[in-house]
Amino acid sequence: MSLASLGSLPAQGTAAAGWHMPDEAEPHTATWMSFGPSEEVWGRRLLRPVREHLAGIARTISAFEPVHMLVREEDHDLAARLCGNKIKLFVQPVDDLWMRDTGPVFVKNTAGELAGVDFNFNGWGGKQAHDRDAEVAEFVCEQAGVPRLSTQLVLEGGGIEVDGQGTAIITESCVLNRNRNPGLSKAACETELKRLLGLQKIIWLPGIAGKDITDGHTDFYARFATPGVVIAGLDDDPNSYDHAVTQEHLRILRQASDARGRRLKVVVLKGPGRVRPTLESPEFAAGYINFYVCNGAVIAPQFGDERADANCRSALREHFHGREVVQLNIDAIAAGGGGIHCT
Repeated sequence: MSLASLGSLPAQGTAAAGWHMPDEAEPHTATWMSFGPSEEVWGRRLLRPVREHLAGIARTISAFEPVHMLVREEDHDLAARLCGNKIKLFVQPVDDLWMRDTGPVFVKNTAGELAGVDFNFNGWGGKQAHDRDAEVAEFVCEQAGVPRLSTQLVLEGGGIEVDGQGTAIITESCVLNRNRNPGLSKAACETELKRLLGLQKIIWLPGIAGKDITDGHTDFYARFATPGVVIAGLDDDPNSYDHAVTQEHLRILRQASDARGRRLKVVVLKGPGRVRPTLESPEFAAGYINFYVCNGAVIAPQFGDERADANCRSALREHFHGREVVQLNIDAIAAGGGGIHCT
């Protein structure tokens, strides 16, 4: 069957069951993570701090909800020591730590039943070894006791942001990239995503391909705080490759309305003006948009720029009423090009 007809392919049980992707702020049963850093991928300099920062994220989330962590057998004892006894470890071969992208995208139906969409992780378009991580979505669905929904679409969870009421924000640079879905039209992609995730409207941002391993995931650019309210990043460094694209994203979002016809309110959250130099790298992901919403809290980064860190904390407190805002030093993870939401 050709990719041109992808939009008419039935995802397993999707249409009949009426699945939809909930907003991240809805109650969680648990958070899934992966204790997957290796020296082969991260290098000797970053390996120890990235493991420590990853475990710190897990311990922080575990104060608010259960955390399930995949771990290679040979790393089990180390993960147990770093993460503590509140984290439930599952032995499973993995290639890396980016569970947002390798794991399933959980969906729910009107009866409250859960399922997981397997989006066929291919190493962000073949940029990294991924044979083991390609099996993660199926493993997590099995361990969670939920059906796995199949599709021919290839993409990652970090490329999708939803409000839980039928609206999504997605970057073209990722989902429509030939390294994921060659020959796929935007219309066919929309049809499949709407059916899989219960969407009525997709707001497309251009993103930017080829500059980072994800080809410009949405969760580094724009996130829903509540339906109708988007927190969006702005890189105001004219020498940055993200400068022009983040300005264009703001223009699009300010003109957009959601699935219910509401004009979006856009809250601009600039990145830090400086970061701690110890682990700074060309790939360092110095932005605040990649926060994670869990039960009762928002887990966000801080980079050592006191004014910018405080501005992030203030914005998240204002737009996530009743949730504690916890900021963490995640410099090693940022040095690898990712953030808290990615993990």
